[in-house]
Amino acid sequence: MKFLCKFSLVLPFLIVIAACSRESGEPAGSANALPPADLVLRGGKVATVDPALGNTEAIAITGYQVTAVGSDETITAYIGPDTQVIELNGRFVMPGFIEGHGHYLGLGRAKQILDLRNVKNWQQVVSLVSAAVDKAKPGEWIFGRGWHQDKWDSVPEDAVDGVPRNDSLNEVSPNNPVSLGHASGHAAFFNDAALAAAGIDDDTPDPPGGTIVRTPEGKATGLMRETAQRLLNDAINEYNSRLTPEQAEQLDRERVMLAADEALRHGVTSFHDAGANFETIDFFKKLEAEGNLPVRLYVMVRRESNEVMSEALPHYKMVAEGNDFLTVRSIKRQIDGALGAHGAWLLEPYVDLPESEGLVLETVEDIEGTAEIAVRHGFQVNTHAIGDRGVREVLDLYERVWKKAGVDGKPLRWRIEHSQHIDPADVPRFGALGVIAAIQAVHGTSDGPWIPTRLGEERAAATSQPWRDLINTGALLTNGTDVPVEPIDAIASYYSSVSRMMNNGERFTPEHSMTREEGLAAYTLNNAIAAFEEDVKGTLTPGKYADLVVLSQDLLTVEEEKIPQTTVDITIVGGQVRYQK
Repeated sequence: MKFLCKFSLVLPFLIVIAACSRESGEPAGSANALPPADLVLRGGKVATVDPALGNTEAIAITGYQVTAVGSDETITAYIGPDTQVIELNGRFVMPGFIEGHGHYLGLGRAKQILDLRNVKNWQQVVSLVSAAVDKAKPGEWIFGRGWHQDKWDSVPEDAVDGVPRNDSLNEVSPNNPVSLGHASGHAAFFNDAALAAAGIDDDTPDPPGGTIVRTPEGKATGLMRETAQRLLNDAINEYNSRLTPEQAEQLDRERVMLAADEALRHGVTSFHDAGANFETIDFFKKLEAEGNLPVRLYVMVRRESNEVMSEALPHYKMVAEGNDFLTVRSIKRQIDGALGAHGAWLLEPYVDLPESEGLVLETVEDIEGTAEIAVRHGFQVNTHAIGDRGVREVLDLYERVWKKAGVDGKPLRWRIEHSQHIDPADVPRFGALGVIAAIQAVHGTSDGPWIPTRLGEERAAATSQPWRDLINTGALLTNGTDVPVEPIDAIASYYSSVSRMMNNGERFTPEHSMTREEGLAAYTLNNAIAAFEEDVKGTLTPGKYADLVVLSQDLLTVEEEKIPQTTVDITIVGGQVRYQK
């Protein structure tokens, strides 16, 4: 057995004998024959997600690695006078959730600004901004994120493209620039003070890949779609430059810890960060050296030019070694935007915006250049594509690059991030090419109620999150939340993957639901595979990282409707309890 062979390299001979005898169903031997473990969890159900080991009752941990799994009787042999023992009392143990696609510092920043995820209408947004202005100095920027007009109970009558104008925002904040990010991150809303700070007026042209939304009279409403948001970057950066380098770093350190607290509270032990520039990666390296990364990060290189990456990538490649908390071996690109912001690149026009087929955020040619550089340096390419045209273009691009380079693409494990809307003709190409569909199941159920307003009922049903067809044609699916687009609630996204239940009590194309076991693998082993880390993560196999979570309920057997009631009781990273309810 592969894992036991690796196990034999890192553990004493007597433990190997015990492990092998457990696999054959023979007794493990006496307690005196085995070195005691540091930590034992017993008396529950341990889902190893390793097909060769299945589900057991207990687990032993030494240092940062799993020592053994087995029956309570077997694992009792690893208990010594100094072993910490956690009595599970029937609770469920599984590998730690791996967030398959999120924005780590973005999660931390979201905890520092206005949280607009739960507002029910525009007036509530304005009220929150007004309260923030009352506490702010003149000229101080007000930041927020999380609003989504399609989830409100109403929009103003004079809304443009379903989104309000900024008049009422200007009334409550005439002297404080306001920046309010859409939940998707693919649009933002600004008041006139913010637009003026950036030198934007009614005559400012739309940038490539973006839209300055305007009234029928031509006045900017304050909504900036996709790359149009970047027109504000210089003004925001100038405002942020008021901080000293020490203050800026302290702010980032706070974001790291806020993100870690939120992740660990939800049972997330590893996080695919999509992505970070080289300066941010240097910051993460500094934190790792200090021992101040509480969650393991798999970081995708982002917002660096092809010219810079061609020179720098060899110096930034980091693969897992020992008890590693930072790995870098992938690049994030983005071909289109989000469906909610009318930015996803579609094969046919939007039903509710028939003059548009979406937006191309980064050109096919530039992404293709990145892919060629990635092949040369052994880096994975992870390309954001949400619309069916965007997905097709990326699949075509990957094939061209591999053919030109004369390489087999499957071992490269290139990914399409989100993979939300796929033309049926392109579904089998994922499995055939070995392209990983890095989905966020919760997007399907969160967006489901309004997706038909963008695509129409027939196209929504035919193209939206076709997980079952992807699985049946051999594709590897991963899961995550795209936090802070959605809360980093792994149990909620797991529930979405197996139920496709929307918040309106209806199921969104339920024929594409995953099985419980598929859903568990998508959040653990599959994410490890998608990061080339299956040798150290994703299952509770002896020799792998002791990253695990204790849940109040058995995700594999509890009644489906009770899955969302499951709580995270304990989160363990590298054998250390990092969160306890």
